[in-house]
Amino acid sequence: MTKLAGYYIPGIYVEDYSCQVPLNWSGNEPGKGFEGKAISLFYRVLCAPERVHQELPLLLFLQGGPGGAGPRPLDTHSDGWIDEALKHFRIVLPDQRGTGRSTHVDARTMSNFDAPQDAAHFLKQFLADSIIKDFEHLRRTAFDNRTWVTLGQSYGGFLTLSYLSAFPEGVNASFTTGGIPHIPANAEEVYQHTFPRMKTKTEQFYARYPQDAERVARVAELLSSDNVILENGDRLTVERLQSLGSDFGMKPSFERMHWLFDTAFSDGDGSIVSQQSSNMRLNDDFLSAVMQRTSTKALYWPLQEFIYADGDIEPIHWAAQRVRNNMSEFNGAQRPLLFTGEAIFPWMFEQERQLRPFKPAVDVLMEERHWANIYDRDRLADNDVPLQAAVYYDDMYVDSGMQLDTLSHVGNSHAWVTNSYEHDGVHGDQVFRSLYTLAKDRGDLQSVFE
Repeated sequence: MTKLAGYYIPGIYVEDYSCQVPLNWSGNEPGKGFEGKAISLFYRVLCAPERVHQELPLLLFLQGGPGGAGPRPLDTHSDGWIDEALKHFRIVLPDQRGTGRSTHVDARTMSNFDAPQDAAHFLKQFLADSIIKDFEHLRRTAFDNRTWVTLGQSYGGFLTLSYLSAFPEGVNASFTTGGIPHIPANAEEVYQHTFPRMKTKTEQFYARYPQDAERVARVAELLSSDNVILENGDRLTVERLQSLGSDFGMKPSFERMHWLFDTAFSDGDGSIVSQQSSNMRLNDDFLSAVMQRTSTKALYWPLQEFIYADGDIEPIHWAAQRVRNNMSEFNGAQRPLLFTGEAIFPWMFEQERQLRPFKPAVDVLMEERHWANIYDRDRLADNDVPLQAAVYYDDMYVDSGMQLDTLSHVGNSHAWVTNSYEHDGVHGDQVFRSLYTLAKDRGDLQSVFE
């Protein structure tokens, strides 16, 4: 462990650290020396300035994603859960392997591989089984084997159940927000539940802003008839336009989408252009915004379907695309145009130049049958670590019914079901406060503060 810096941001004392972990955990054990290539794991520790010298319980944040780095708070209020957690904990914010300031994986990294099989084997090292071993190694070495509380947002809930399956002795209590996976995991089953939600969300958007149905259709027609190139050199296609719907699981996504399309076409005074489609031109600011909203974090799409791979399975083989193929209403020629949500498709790895270097590895992994075991159903059934889960009833990304089914088979788990929040509810100050209060009132945090 190496301390890199210590400093203050408004209302928070921050320390930055880095440690070494093996790229491949096979044959290595967390907390001990290891063999093979090493990569860097970056993490930062936050606490309230007035409590720097106090012995505080630890809260490990398990970031959403996959491929998401830890949050970068601006102050105590920029991320609501942090403000609340600082009242009780010292917070540990890792950058999951491959992200942020940890050894980074991006298009240039993948361009260095000549053999697709080698690239695929490399990508496999950035999934849940390796991530939780990194964190357990961190707990045993950098934090003197102290137990900690975990908070898992979205994919962080998947990591939570992986952690409780492999190293429950390291955890005092767990919180999850919108992130309980269905077990047994099955990517196709997930999309069979979430595609209808994508349709419903689109219909709700058009019901709120009826004028946008025509505006979106005009954009789609132009993209079908013209070669529209984004600033980064990618072509903007109808499929890519539809992927803007990934935002529909967050608030206030409908308003963000409405104002985006508000300036798609302009004639100088902001009104929609009335000429024929052949004379239309898309606003440069609109194109820039679409590029930003549909450009991919390096590991987010490449790993998206593989987070459901657990043990020996049938090949995933583009699960979202297979489900979409059976739902003609998502065809780009249909009107009103439906948006898609958190789902990957083969065209992404052809149309997005930042994803093209990942394509050989992803193609191999789509046919892979053998994966690490990430959930131990017997151990989860006997789990005695208190688990308090926020389940968002209308969650577009992680189906609430599937979450509740899993929780019914996890020992000592408790669900707080609410329709007051979307998938990003944790970023306000109410969700974590509610979970914390429920767990505290139940006595689940007694050992944490002894």
